[in-house]
Amino acid sequence: MDTSGKSGSTISLYNARTGKIEKITPVIKTDEEWRAQLTPEQFNVSRKQGTEYAFTGKYHAFKEHGIYSCVCCGTNLFLSDVKFDSGTGWPSFSAPVSPLNVRTHNDTSGGMVRTEVLCARCGAHLGHVFDDGPLPTGKRYCMNSAALDFKKTP
Repeated sequence: MDTSGKSGSTISLYNARTGKIEKITPVIKTDEEWRAQLTPEQFNVSRKQGTEYAFTGKYHAFKEHGIYSCVCCGTNLFLSDVKFDSGTGWPSFSAPVSPLNVRTHNDTSGGMVRTEVLCARCGAHLGHVFDDGPLPTGKRYCMNSAALDFKKTP
């Protein structure tokens, strides 16, 4: 059962289009509901912590101006202004639109120690963040194209 809008609790998220912080209801769905909404690749990456192969995602070399959002719930995540070519084969960003819009946690899967990046509204797996990005943040948010949607801005 889709429980988005029914939990009664809200979280604060930054809306990159309006420049305002808004109170939003978290999105909670069953695997079956996510499968009905997403492509198999989107489901595997965003709901099952998968990853796409390097240099295969539609946004890794993409250069349009706009906002990258969560493919699952539409939460604004990254602006094209902070996207850079990391040479890794995944879209890379130096910072999210707001720390409110992402969560992180330690990921020790695959025998590695990394920091996983999740959507703060729906918990979608987006990718990982590393400390080898450009100044001023020094961060590289290495995201999966399959976890992102893009909306062009003027």
